[in-house]
Amino acid sequence: MKKVYISLGVMVVCIIAAVFLRKAMDNVELDYQEVKARVVSSESRQKRIRVNGRTTTQTVYDVVVSYGGKEYDLKNAHNIYMYREGADATVYLSKGKMYADLDGVRNSTPAGIAYFVALIGAFATFILAMCWWAKEGNKKKSGGSLQKM
Repeated sequence: MKKVYISLGVMVVCIIAAVFLRKAMDNVELDYQEVKARVVSSESRQKRIRVNGRTTTQTVYDVVVSYGGKEYDLKNAHNIYMYREGADATVYLSKGKMYADLDGVRNSTPAGIAYFVALIGAFATFILAMCWWAKEGNKKKSGGSLQKM
């Protein structure tokens, strides 16, 4: 039972860290440049992924833009309708990468990465605690039914 309490404690710490990191992520000063880039190509494709033993499809948007004589893969594009080939699009250049919106720039900061790590850590420790708790419950059930002769 000690493992359960420790993992629940770590989960609480991760949740508290996520709250503070979310505020830090929202308040971080972003280093980016808003630019007009020419869309070189834009296409969507279906990607098959396995989730909990089931196969599902996910739409992936591959958009390439050109700015300043260089071509960039556009990060966090949510559709291809805004990025028609040959058209100009407003994108955000940050640290040598192009992003479709400011959320992409914000999520790529150290505070944004730490925030998502804290969220994943909270979820993982919760699942771990539940697994250990169920295992402890099974031990008590099977141990209590045996009698000494």
